[in-house]
Amino acid sequence: MDRDEDHTADGRTRDATITDDRVELGLALLARLEHESLSLAAVIDRIETITSDPTVTRTILDQAELRGLIERDDGIVRPKSRQYVSFEQDVITKEGDFTCKRCGSGLSTGYFIDLEAGELGPFGSSCIRKVTGRE
Repeated sequence: MDRDEDHTADGRTRDATITDDRVELGLALLARLEHESLSLAAVIDRIETITSDPTVTRTILDQAELRGLIERDDGIVRPKSRQYVSFEQDVITKEGDFTCKRCGSGLSTGYFIDLEAGELGPFGSSCIRKVTGRE
């Protein structure tokens, strides 16, 4: 298995492998994209709700393609799964003091996506629609 290396804040090398929780969460998110096709930038926007580490982002995209979750061609990503996020079953609403993972806004109601690999969020009401592909 190839390993991509990145560095921690103190400069030590850390492996970013497919066992990384962020990678599994990213794969679970990409498996639930609700689009025929998306620009690579739009997919990265969604992945950045999990990580801004370019090595982990690249690993998520590479693994998603290897596992048959997406196809990539000339900056276009085509999701292969048709298992979309169900707002009734897969989105959890929590009251509290949150910051949106996508836009950084303060929230009193947070929306979380319950994925097989873990919970993703919190998001505000418009960002949850954007991340899930409903907007």
